[in-house]
Amino acid sequence: MAFNQTASNLFAQIAQMLELTGSDRFRVNAANKASRELKAQTTDLEPLAKAEDVKALTALEGIGKGTATKLIELAQTGSISEHQELSNQVPKGLMEVLSIPGLGPKTVKLMWDDLKIESINDLKNEIAKGSVAELPRMGAKTIENIVAAIEFMESSGDRLHLGLAYPIAQSIVEHMREIPGTQRVQYAGSLRRGEETIGDIDILIATTDPDAAKESFTTMPGVTRVLASGDTKSSIRSELSSANERFKDLSTPAEIQIDLRIVPAESWGAALAYFTGSKDHNVALRKLAIKQGMTLNEYGLFRNNDDRNDPIACETEEGIYLALGIASVPPTLRQDRGEIQTEELPHLIELSDIKADLHTHTTDSDGKLSLKESATLAKDRGFHTLAITDHSQSSAIANGLKPDRLKKQIKAVHKFNDSFEGLTVIAGSEVDILVDGSLDYDDDLLNALDIVVASPHAGLRAKPKQATKRLLKAIEHPSVHIIGHPTGRLIQRRAGLEPDMNELIAAAIEHDVALEINAHWMRLDLRDTHIRAAVEAGCKIAINCDVHHASDYDNLIFGVLTGQRGWLTPDLCVNAWDHDKLHAWLQSKR
Repeated sequence: MAFNQTASNLFAQIAQMLELTGSDRFRVNAANKASRELKAQTTDLEPLAKAEDVKALTALEGIGKGTATKLIELAQTGSISEHQELSNQVPKGLMEVLSIPGLGPKTVKLMWDDLKIESINDLKNEIAKGSVAELPRMGAKTIENIVAAIEFMESSGDRLHLGLAYPIAQSIVEHMREIPGTQRVQYAGSLRRGEETIGDIDILIATTDPDAAKESFTTMPGVTRVLASGDTKSSIRSELSSANERFKDLSTPAEIQIDLRIVPAESWGAALAYFTGSKDHNVALRKLAIKQGMTLNEYGLFRNNDDRNDPIACETEEGIYLALGIASVPPTLRQDRGEIQTEELPHLIELSDIKADLHTHTTDSDGKLSLKESATLAKDRGFHTLAITDHSQSSAIANGLKPDRLKKQIKAVHKFNDSFEGLTVIAGSEVDILVDGSLDYDDDLLNALDIVVASPHAGLRAKPKQATKRLLKAIEHPSVHIIGHPTGRLIQRRAGLEPDMNELIAAAIEHDVALEINAHWMRLDLRDTHIRAAVEAGCKIAINCDVHHASDYDNLIFGVLTGQRGWLTPDLCVNAWDHDKLHAWLQSKR
């Protein structure tokens, strides 16, 4: 939602500027917390802020009176006075300097105070003059890394999609696993938490031969630059050679930074938890440890004043959570969104739970698989049901099916299903939700389909109220089973619709409609915060791959990870139901 995102960004900038101006830690932390909470909200806060409804705003989790007051100010004036006042003190270019990897607020403030550095160009000039080298802790290697980071920023794009980072990390883990001496190896960080975009890749390894691990890591195929090669940490830049050729037109970085951390085998669990994060989750864990008279770090959990060679727990993540007296938290839930306070965490959806894909395309529209090829792939994955849902007639660019073609396809799919063993193949359509909320086929044809996935494809810049009204009308249609990629967003490329998600969720429950998590890593729509709201309300969720290519079936893991981040359980996911339960639900709307 545009207002929420704008507010979240402003509070994040306020926190950064407060640090640069030397404000106290309490104010910095408060601004950062407000930014996080606003980003996680599923309710559009603009109407509440415009109505000056402080009571309703502060009733929302994480929104205090101070934050509510600033939201009201933003809604009424288009700005926050604190942000404007700080912006007058902090040069705009200094914020760009702060975005350089490896430069924190303290260092940037020192550069500003001592060298009058107020932009990246200023920094480059001062480095060239040699004055940066005279600052504390600015050795030759540190400056070399800053120069490389600036070059990297100027030559590369934004954060990398989860779906592009994931196979790279997997291949590195497999590479490191084959090195003699390797005991354990795993990727960590935001990738392990299943976040939709990744800044860099963190790899942890426990080994009896650190030198061999370091050497093999820094000389892997694809390495373009070695940034560091130390006893416990090595950093490289690697070209994205594993990115699929058909996505070469995306605005993705040409390289990605990958860090290898060598950790003691006996501290594996503590290190993995620490470097997986998130930062907010780790801070909450450390506070919990302090309350119990303990200290938690990447080496283990210790009693205060005890021998640091005798930790209470360190070998496994589970052991650390157990010693702290709380449930073991899966990586995807480590967001400091109530997971630590929850006595019994839910059994989250797993990849193995998915037994059906209900959103796939064939060569009849814009897919690259024949009906038989797609069915064979689905059967090989152990699915019990596959829905063929080619595009509807308004999607001309996707070779959408006119009514006569769809009628022929329905007959062909049913005939194929009668002869294909081990998988139920059903006839459906991904039907466009037109801008007025009506569907792309008449009711008789819709009722002839086994499944209807109704999706928005055009008019994706509509105002929130219009978008909500449009999607509500589709949800209320008695033939609709699933709302596909409800916002129509493309990560880092298109914001998509910004409907009132709580209204959609309530309507979906009332009309027995599932909301889709589109598993393609460019979409991941619904996003995690939407899913959390849907799960808490008891709304049905579908996880579909939106298959166009054979490799799209591999995207299922990204939908599952996103579902986990939203606390999704198998009972609410229609794709995890057994054959009879799923088909009974499908038939209930016919």
